[in-house]
Amino acid sequence: MFSGLHENVMPNDGELANQALHEESNYKFPSFSASDAVTLGLSIRKRFRASSRHSKGKGLVISIQTIAGHTLFSCTVGDLGHSSGIGDVSLDSWTCLEGMISAVRRTGHSSYYVEKGMSAMGKTPKQLGLPGDIPRIQGGAFPIWLENAPCCPIAVAGCYSGSSQDDHNLVSTTVRDYLNKILRNSAGGDTTGPSMSNPSMPIPNVPPRTESDWLPEPSEFTSRRAETYDRHEVETEFSH
Repeated sequence: MFSGLHENVMPNDGELANQALHEESNYKFPSFSASDAVTLGLSIRKRFRASSRHSKGKGLVISIQTIAGHTLFSCTVGDLGHSSGIGDVSLDSWTCLEGMISAVRRTGHSSYYVEKGMSAMGKTPKQLGLPGDIPRIQGGAFPIWLENAPCCPIAVAGCYSGSSQDDHNLVSTTVRDYLNKILRNSAGGDTTGPSMSNPSMPIPNVPPRTESDWLPEPSEFTSRRAETYDRHEVETEFSH
């Protein structure tokens, strides 16, 4: 009688953190150049402009930087100070985005993982050893890893529109699909590879874990990686 009540239960913060951890651990580039950064940034921009959020007046700021802070791509979707309010971006948008990117540099993890991890554990940024100058930590900044460089990310791709989950999903799915395009081009149509064994397979549901099992202590933030999982289907944007 009540068997259908739990079918649409939203995942808790611990499960969302685990999913973000699996994504960032599996989405690894064979190489990453300034040209890749521009292509990735323009793809993020294109997808947001095609979204219902943009059609309703939402704006977005995008930045892709090396781990050392060199800017590879940066743009705004929307107008600062537009008389009609279209785009609703501001100088504060860039401040928030820079803070999220700083969190990725400090931890080696996506800002969405850090946000959900803190929430699940009931911790503050200070308790996790994060810089006090970060205005807020929310989803939208994603680490760019290389397959043969497990020591640290090489770059960070980030966007900010004010919605943590939407911004994280926008960046992570664009990274995923760009990687699928690279794999198709390099393998002549074969999408199998060391980091994405079968992109046609969906990401499995991640069972909940204990606090100590999925969120590392501050000193371990940059050393924890997760095992490989399968990928989603390639979206049509990269099918040509």
